[in-house]
Amino acid sequence: MRTWTRRHDERGSAAIEAIIGVPAFVLFVGLIIFGGRTATTHAAVEAAAADAARTASIARSSSEARQEAVAAAEASLANQDIHCLNVQVVVDVGDFSKPVGTAGTVTATVECLLDLADLSVPGVPGSRMVKAASTSPLDTWRERE
Repeated sequence: MRTWTRRHDERGSAAIEAIIGVPAFVLFVGLIIFGGRTATTHAAVEAAAADAARTASIARSSSEARQEAVAAAEASLANQDIHCLNVQVVVDVGDFSKPVGTAGTVTATVECLLDLADLSVPGVPGSRMVKAASTSPLDTWRERE
């Protein structure tokens, strides 16, 4: 009678390693892309908020400040090639009503709904809200409407 002895070779181990390793690697790369996209968008939204606040602070009236701030924020995001599902710009121009000689500020808040649906990574949401605010001083001695 013949007994079969198992040889200690490693046939098939590369396939098993690939079955385990490739999905883990793909998940890791997806998470890196998620983090990079989120960080890049956050920096762009902060810059857009700063542009909006600065633009609003040099306007002559509160209505003009709102309009120009929204346009500046949207232009800033477009120039940085950031594609949001929804962009919302809120501008606080309450200090425009203060009399000349009184210090005041303008605050712009920019919200961007970042689209992450194309990543298809488990645990990563399909979208993420990125928000930033910036404040810019009004010229104390400039006439306001």
